[in-house]
Amino acid sequence: MKVQSILEHKGPEVITIGLQAAIHQAAHLMSTTNVGALVVTDGDKVVGMLTNRDIVNAFSRHGWRLSDLQVADILRPDFVSVAPDDSLKQVMALMTRRRATHMPVLEDNRLAGIISIGDVVKHRLEELELETDVLRDAYIALH
Repeated sequence: MKVQSILEHKGPEVITIGLQAAIHQAAHLMSTTNVGALVVTDGDKVVGMLTNRDIVNAFSRHGWRLSDLQVADILRPDFVSVAPDDSLKQVMALMTRRRATHMPVLEDNRLAGIISIGDVVKHRLEELELETDVLRDAYIALH
């Protein structure tokens, strides 16, 4: 299964935020949209990721001064992205290796969607259920 199949199922909507936005705006946006990560953009260009973990880590470093900071001050510019044609097996390995819970999906250097660990697990479970059903049906047909 490919990343594209997840995007087709969940849709291409991605919550983004600009570099100059205040951290409290980012936290509020994450809270009201019920997402754990925002794709950070500078115009049309994806420049990083901001996760709830990044905000917590920044709070532990900066304390209450965090409210004076902007997204650009704490974003993770070393984000990893995937392409629509990447396999879920590749994505799972990459998420595990990089300890990433969210990855933007880029197609021709343009944002095409976002994929989360929850999306990957859900689709992998669906694949396993299908495999189980096929094997059970084959077993029943033989006996």
